Amino acid sequence: MQIRWQPKPGDRIFRPRRIKQFRLRRVLGVPAVFSAGYGNVGSSIYYALGIVALVALGATPVALGIAGILFIFTALTYAEGTAMFPEAGGSASFARHAFDDLAGFAAGWALMLSYIVTISISAFTIPPYLGFFWEPFKTSPVVGTIASIAIVVFLMVINVIGIKETSFVNISAAVLDLATQVSLVVIGFILLFDPTLLIHRIFDNWPAPENLIIGIALAAIAYTGIETMSQMAEETRQPEKRVPRALVMMIVAVLTIFAGISLVSLSAMSPQELASEWSRDPVAGIAANLPLPLLREVLKPLIAILAGTILLIATNAGLIGISRLAFSLGNHKLIPPALSRIHPRFKTPYIAIVLFSIVAILILVPGFFAADVFKNLGALYAVGSLLAFMFAHASIISLRLKRPDLPRPFKLGWNIRFKGRELPLTAILGISVLALIWVIILISQPYSRWVGLAWMIGGLVIYYFYRRKEGLPLSYTPKKEREINQKMY
Repeated sequence: MQIRWQPKPGDRIFRPRRIKQFRLRRVLGVPAVFSAGYGNVGSSIYYALGIVALVALGATPVALGIAGILFIFTALTYAEGTAMFPEAGGSASFARHAFDDLAGFAAGWALMLSYIVTISISAFTIPPYLGFFWEPFKTSPVVGTIASIAIVVFLMVINVIGIKETSFVNISAAVLDLATQVSLVVIGFILLFDPTLLIHRIFDNWPAPENLIIGIALAAIAYTGIETMSQMAEETRQPEKRVPRALVMMIVAVLTIFAGISLVSLSAMSPQELASEWSRDPVAGIAANLPLPLLREVLKPLIAILAGTILLIATNAGLIGISRLAFSLGNHKLIPPALSRIHPRFKTPYIAIVLFSIVAILILVPGFFAADVFKNLGALYAVGSLLAFMFAHASIISLRLKRPDLPRPFKLGWNIRFKGRELPLTAILGISVLALIWVIILISQPYSRWVGLAWMIGGLVIYYFYRRKEGLPLSYTPKKEREINQKMY
């Protein structure tokens, strides 16, 4: 007979304490995800025109158009990947699932570089627009750089408090900015657009082939935001449906606005003016060249305010993206887990937010004295972002070959058959063209080459010693985690 033990009066019973696991809150819908992405992509029109014009001159609309096609390919790749793996990490998450931990880390570390530059360059571009109200913001490197650093510090504090508190601001500003950009395109086409003048300015200022390719690479900075939207999947309700929907919405909105503003800008000013006087605030240049004085007086302050606001959102979106990326990489033992630690009250990865805000501030320091810091930031961003995008395309192709059975709530069309597998043509074209542009950037741009390569090599060294300390192999995903992933997905 089995005797069941019963506690006696006075016996102490030990109950193991349950450890509470902190997770990011799923509080976001399609408007919040779209606004964060558009805050990043839509904001870049306020400075990308000038950066691209520095090298592409009259071919600036062409460079933006070609980059826009690559943007469509990349956004669709992210839609499929995020629907399969609705977690923070973006291309780093895709690469880890498709290949191994080492590939996941390499993609994530490249992403960190692009996010840091996004934070810095967005904050660096706000003061020139606010120069309408106080000229030193535009003319003084010291005043402008101090203001940029103050913006990063402010957003660092806001993001530690919580993402839900910032999403309302994102939505409101993105809607108002989108309406203003549409209005500016319509007004520009009515009052400024001259097809004959535009054709002359394009072909009379056509760049050398090498500069056109570099311009296309720099134009990639105009299409930031894809990764930010993917990073937010872990905080989105029904992410497998809502994130792809938000990505498709962004494709339509962004390409329409960018095409219109790029054509209007070259009708309003010459490529030389766009690349010099108005390089850091090109949309303000459009408003300043409108033929009606009353309209100029209305639009100039409005654009200054809206540009400052939407660029503030872009800086914030970069900070959101890199902090959530660190959260994902730390949870999967790709970087020290302290970076994924969640604040017990605010439920945000506060250590990552503070740390990478400091790094972004350090990148802004050359703004006090370096004349070419703007162009260098653009080229450096291209090195990190293009590498991350290549990992994303390669991951989707690999998963189509290795795991055709995985559920794909959003699946790319335009497939070609290979050994019984469906391979997405957009991903194949995307990785091929991006790889070519990335190599050309490394060859032709010394600053981005050495800083970018130093960043990647330094990261791999950190990864090596961290994994060795933890007793983990470099390129192997633990079996237990693989089993969990298979159950989850």
